[in-house]
Amino acid sequence: MTLSRFSRQRDPFGFTRRFAIVAGRLTPTNRRLLEAARRLGADATIIDPVDAERRLRPGDIALGRLDVLPTMDGVEPGIETLRRLEDRGIDVLNGPGALLGAHDKLTTALRLAAAGVAHPRTSHIDEEAHHGLELPLVLKPRFGSWGRDVTVCRHRFALRRGLRVLRRRPWFERQGALAQELVPPQGRDLRVVVAGGEVVGAVERVARRGEWRTNVSLGGARHPVDPPALARDLAVRASYAIGAELVGVDLLPDGDGGYVVLELNGAADFTEEYSLEGTDVFERAVDALTRYARIDEGTQEKEEAVATGVGA
Repeated sequence: MTLSRFSRQRDPFGFTRRFAIVAGRLTPTNRRLLEAARRLGADATIIDPVDAERRLRPGDIALGRLDVLPTMDGVEPGIETLRRLEDRGIDVLNGPGALLGAHDKLTTALRLAAAGVAHPRTSHIDEEAHHGLELPLVLKPRFGSWGRDVTVCRHRFALRRGLRVLRRRPWFERQGALAQELVPPQGRDLRVVVAGGEVVGAVERVARRGEWRTNVSLGGARHPVDPPALARDLAVRASYAIGAELVGVDLLPDGDGGYVVLELNGAADFTEEYSLEGTDVFERAVDALTRYARIDEGTQEKEEAVATGVGA
């Protein structure tokens, strides 16, 4: 694949269009995206939400990379800032709706179901509501990451114990928790990176011995992989279901040769291991995002891209 150089588009006042990563912190992934954008010729920067309102101009591209709070009770500050940037005519990728659709797992479940995308059955739990799902099931936070506070319950005693533990968490009173159908673990899954409607990277994640979760933070290993067409199509459909332009999509094998979407991450971390053969995952992601941003909002071309998942 030949990457196109970033278009040095100028607005009527002569300003060069800027590519800005809007994030609360400089992660290794954000730094590599910044470096890739500059290699492709972009006037690129990483900027926090407060400075973004002051420094970005109409026509600039702002990529939202706000993550889940370490306290797991919501998203990092900046969602309202992204809304205001949109109102000012700044081209926001991974906007407020997309980030909430990815990070709030209840919203994820509702949007995937509305789009007909395969996803484990999910129910919200608070002090008054019951899960209504059959065992075995998984308990998890609405806003979670890193595999923290995720528990598999195979019998009633484990469910009661798991709920008792989660109800003591500070985030539970505000957000409640989720009960989710358990897709039989096979010790491995796929994480697929989708940018601008294209699959730009992927790895297979393998759980460490004795662990059913594949999170690298829990000892899981990553292996390069060329995802099959079925997995690519599902990942792209999931990204469009929540309206995200750059997202990590976790796919579980369903045991019948297919996959189900487990989760999406609007600030997914990825490394060079995700690169597909002959490409650089960071350059390919930036290239796909800037080409997507150049399709004017509301045009037939963009509508067709969203409908078909062009480039997947």
